[in-house]
Amino acid sequence: MGILEIMGVAGSLSLLAGWRLYLTILATGIAMHFGWLPLPEHLQSLQILANPWVLGVAAVGTIAEFLADKVAWVDSIWDGVHSIIRPLGGALLSLALVDSSDPAWQVIAFLLGGGGALLSHGAKATTRAVVNVSPEPFSNVAVSTGEDVATGGLLALAIAYPPLAIVIAILLAIAAIIVIIALRRLLANIKTTLKKALGDAPQPDPPPA
Repeated sequence: MGILEIMGVAGSLSLLAGWRLYLTILATGIAMHFGWLPLPEHLQSLQILANPWVLGVAAVGTIAEFLADKVAWVDSIWDGVHSIIRPLGGALLSLALVDSSDPAWQVIAFLLGGGGALLSHGAKATTRAVVNVSPEPFSNVAVSTGEDVATGGLLALAIAYPPLAIVIAILLAIAAIIVIIALRRLLANIKTTLKKALGDAPQPDPPPA
């Protein structure tokens, strides 16, 4: 893979780590184990992700995240706990894909990887905050399942076709920015509406002296 393909794969993995960190690590490790993700000589150290112990821990994390993400408010608590873990994981994944003999690219990869994971994590957490306002439980399951399918599909594309990875990374970043802006405006409108409703509500008469 050339430098653009490597940066594209790194960007895609870091952005997807903001959604599903453990699934991203698990899928990447499996791809390396079976040779689906060809690595240049300087990236052979990444084979650690194919280690059975690493795959096992990633599989347990994937299952836990899958279950937690389907329950209203539990998903938001899970997101809160992972507000640091996901960006750090995305940064390390991105850093690991860059040639260790080039410090400049390593710094760039670490910053972009952490920023990308934080961006997609912010979009996911904001989406869940809006969805959790709904009293019925089915919207959480539907949104979470959509994220599972999207993450798996985009991971498969990025790994199978590295030249497409840079396009996937750019589209994911743009989508995350749009989602964050739109949902923050929606939350602001909801807050304003609630304040007006509470302000217009009749106040109880004061108790007699």
